[in-house]
Amino acid sequence: MLPSWQQGIVKQIEQVTHNTRRFWVELPEVEAFHFRPGQFVTLDLPIHEQRNKRWRSYSIASMPDGTNLIELLIVNVEGGAGSGYLFDEIKEGSALTLRGPQGVFVLPEPSEKELFLICTGTGVAPFRSMVAYLHRHKLEGYKINLIFGTRTQADLLYHDELTQLQEHIPGFRYLPTLSREQWDGASGYVHDIYEQLCAERQQATFMLCGWKQMIDEARERILNMGYDKKDVQIEIYG
Repeated sequence: MLPSWQQGIVKQIEQVTHNTRRFWVELPEVEAFHFRPGQFVTLDLPIHEQRNKRWRSYSIASMPDGTNLIELLIVNVEGGAGSGYLFDEIKEGSALTLRGPQGVFVLPEPSEKELFLICTGTGVAPFRSMVAYLHRHKLEGYKINLIFGTRTQADLLYHDELTQLQEHIPGFRYLPTLSREQWDGASGYVHDIYEQLCAERQQATFMLCGWKQMIDEARERILNMGYDKKDVQIEIYG
């Protein structure tokens, strides 16, 4: 059964890159908005006569914290009707219609399997929720690699936060890589990173979130490495 639609109020907007914003949305109809790290909400935007063509889904970037305030991380896609509306029309104080939480792309229970969170761009949003939740609740038993691919340092969302969390969460590694800029970290694409880390073919679960092109290539490479389809979970946008 799908969650009911409800009204949200945009409490704060922050421009974090040239084309990406953080939106904090309050849900006044509930005292606490309960969700699992990795889930998403769907917005109903006035951009088309047909209702299902007005729907846009976004992962929740914040962790569940017992409040009714959630954070969405949204990129302004060139020519995108949904993101164009959000960037051009939505201001602090604006109302949004949404429903959620939904989705099964969620933080798994700890196991012997090493966990690889692989993302590009705003695909980092569900993983940021997961990692913040791990830290808040001091959950143990995980070995996690967050591999985040962007073009330049300016595109590295939550970079300082994730760098600091790496120092405080046992078993967590943050591995950003840049495809179009040389720096003191890794350069290239996300595929090079997880292939190197999985050279021993250890037991692993791969969670992929980002552009379809990256996900398609990663899934093919992971299967070619000898892993099973059930070892790969995906969340596609764009």
